[in-house]
Amino acid sequence: MRIALFYTDTESFNFFTDQLELELHLRGHETFILDLMNPPADTPHSYVNFVAFASQKVDAAICFDGMCIRDDILIGIWDAWNTAVVDILMDPPLRFHPSMKKHPKNYFLFCCDYDHVEYVKKYFGDAVPNVAFMSHVGTVPAQKTERIPYEKRKYDILFSATYYSPDSKLNEMEQVFADNTEMQQFYHLMYRNLIENSDLTTEQAVFITLEQLSWSVPEDTLKTIFRCSEFVDWAIRMYQRERVVSAIAESGLELYLLGRGWENHSSAKYPNVHRISDRVPYAQTLTAMADAKINLNVFPWFKSGTHDRIFNTLLYHSLPLTDSSRWIDAHFTDGQDIVLYDLKQLERLPDIAGQMLKNTEQAESIIRKGREKVLRELTWSNCADRILTTINMGTGEF
Repeated sequence: MRIALFYTDTESFNFFTDQLELELHLRGHETFILDLMNPPADTPHSYVNFVAFASQKVDAAICFDGMCIRDDILIGIWDAWNTAVVDILMDPPLRFHPSMKKHPKNYFLFCCDYDHVEYVKKYFGDAVPNVAFMSHVGTVPAQKTERIPYEKRKYDILFSATYYSPDSKLNEMEQVFADNTEMQQFYHLMYRNLIENSDLTTEQAVFITLEQLSWSVPEDTLKTIFRCSEFVDWAIRMYQRERVVSAIAESGLELYLLGRGWENHSSAKYPNVHRISDRVPYAQTLTAMADAKINLNVFPWFKSGTHDRIFNTLLYHSLPLTDSSRWIDAHFTDGQDIVLYDLKQLERLPDIAGQMLKNTEQAESIIRKGREKVLRELTWSNCADRILTTINMGTGEF
């Protein structure tokens, strides 16, 4: 097949695109990567070269977070060739209402959380009949990559993530609704509901908040409320990251942070909290993960979903320490192939981490079993196979 992929301004997605292209080449497919940042005509990924590629039938187009369906010209090309367009959401679908309402005819949507799949079916089922769950995946290290002995690793506990203060996201919401104090009240109450019950999905929190305020709204208004919940979604993510990092930092355990914004966290000046870098390419993040005994994860409010940070941790021979989701509970076992903590019992987190740092033999056993599982089921090779199966099936349930 002839398959189009895409570079965007999201560096991690470009890394994912490279991994998929490699897998597609191994299976004998022809690919072209279009750089949507509009590079000069003389570069390999330019629009000029894409036009030449698209002058013949394009069998499939694969993108992340709807990046290849936001341009009417591209939608026209996909429809002209009846191209199978595969859109892989790495974020909640509430952020992508426009692309779920307007997209190519032959459109397939993947979500990384079963709740997200149900959300699309419930509110956009007519417009998006082909939606299914597909897990995040991890990147298998190159064969030449040397494994660092566990006891010689540089970092005891590493967390690779961005941090913003929750209030900064709520302030953004207030600016959007500067003339609507009722909506400000709604989202502040919704945020408090999520703090009080970390099991709630964003959708559930919206309905609970509507009930508390005795609001009854039509479906179009409800969809708008969901769409504007992105500010709260970000705020609650950051609130939990803040709490998890504080629990480790205040325990005295050595913690290393890789990502933007941590200078604004309350533990920034603790002697046991170390900043590695503000921002590095995705591939360098994997290198850092390989040099850590434990890689910390905090789910981005995917209550029935997955996260690539967990799978990369195992593939790079490190121990994942994460909160859970219904998907994780169904596919992994705490203490056997993963290590879990509970957002409702963060006072236990330092002891869990400390025990794993002391018990090297147990940690390495967990890593070995978890890594075997990820290698079998959760790599870019598995992702490519799933996408190609979907494309070959054409339409209907997938």
